[in-house]
Amino acid sequence: MSEQKEAVTVVGAGLVGSLLAMYLARRGYSVEVLERRPDMRREVIDAGRSINLAISTRGLHALRQVGLEAEALKHAIPMRGRMIHSARGELVYQPYGKDDSQHINSLSRAWLNKFLMTEAERTGCVRIRFKQRVSHVDFTSGALTVHDDATGETRREEGRVLFGTDGSGSAVRQELDRVQGFTASQETLGHGYKELTIPAGPGGTFQMEKYALHIWPRGTYMLIALPNEDGSFTCTLFLPWKGPVSFESLDTPARLEAFFGEQFPDAKALIPDLVDAFFSRPTGSMVTVKCAPWHVGGQALVLGDAAHAIVPFFGQGMNCGFEDCAVLDQLLGLGRHSRWEDIFADFQHLRKTNADAIADMAVENFIEMRDSTGSPRFLLEKAVEKVLLNAFPGEFVSRYTLVSFSRVPYRLAYEVGAIASGIVSELSEGLTRAEDVDLARAGKLIRERLMPFMKEHADGFRTEG
Repeated sequence: MSEQKEAVTVVGAGLVGSLLAMYLARRGYSVEVLERRPDMRREVIDAGRSINLAISTRGLHALRQVGLEAEALKHAIPMRGRMIHSARGELVYQPYGKDDSQHINSLSRAWLNKFLMTEAERTGCVRIRFKQRVSHVDFTSGALTVHDDATGETRREEGRVLFGTDGSGSAVRQELDRVQGFTASQETLGHGYKELTIPAGPGGTFQMEKYALHIWPRGTYMLIALPNEDGSFTCTLFLPWKGPVSFESLDTPARLEAFFGEQFPDAKALIPDLVDAFFSRPTGSMVTVKCAPWHVGGQALVLGDAAHAIVPFFGQGMNCGFEDCAVLDQLLGLGRHSRWEDIFADFQHLRKTNADAIADMAVENFIEMRDSTGSPRFLLEKAVEKVLLNAFPGEFVSRYTLVSFSRVPYRLAYEVGAIASGIVSELSEGLTRAEDVDLARAGKLIRERLMPFMKEHADGFRTEG
């Protein structure tokens, strides 16, 4: 623990806010966290609108820095690949990495959030105040206007350095709208999502393959399922808001049951409360947020979804937000600057381009998951990719492995992924089996196209998990 420093304010006690509070406390800051929701450790909130987490290398690294990785992994279930379900109930398994050591982990969002809040408070330097709604930020003085939903009173808190980690609908970011030069875009996906549950079988058994992320790709829509510790699966149905097959069109129990019976018959058989759950649970929306600048001088900084909300299809929203915390902590540890303004400027310089890259990749992955994962061509290319990963270790890399199993900057992963997928696509032409891929030609293409790029950006590729 560092020497005691000034008091700072974090707005939002979600995953990123709670972890950031821990990092700041370890640097010696006294941290007050203002959270607009009730304490989820004592009250049930937001049921049915969570989307399970898939924590991977970047998120685990951030937890490791504060000594929480091991405990988190005790509650996680490794997902070593995708299990693709066809409409006829056929199953095809696609490994995520070169072998089972490369996997992502299903983890309960609610459990992790409660755990992080408790661990932050345990530092003795973090005070979380619930039902506190920030209604105004004076970026000149740093003063906050806060409405206490519990008492109904509104108060003014005098200026402290402010960290906005209050999610995609960030009140802090909305206040930034009034700052000259600030720009923001908010693009809502044309699809919503609904959570459903496959309960555990007898004795807490899993009714489907435990160590996989299950996907039912159906073109313009899809269903996914992630395993939970208790043997259940959290399913998420992604559908267009409007159209022939949409949340709007599934407006009666009969239509819903017919739709599931035709498109997801194996899942339907495992969801006993399908109709009740579908019509009683809220439908969530998904948004991509890009904005700049992320800070106002040394007064305020936004991080996580507040700065760069992304859609969930690469499983990187939380991982990216946690990486924000680790990078900011690293900058504080370097001691290169004494002024917050300079630290915040360096942070934005390091993170903005990478946040934009993962935002774009997440949208592209949605299209891949719903449209391509079931196609023979996609399956062949994934198999060829795996052959190359094993045949050319350290020379051939894929976008997915760099994003999920390394801390290589997202921007580099994006760019190298385009080169790698081009090579795979070329090598797959005319093939019917991945094992017949021409390795001599593959080596030539990798040395000509991929390795020069990796050599040019060697510093970024040295970042290990």
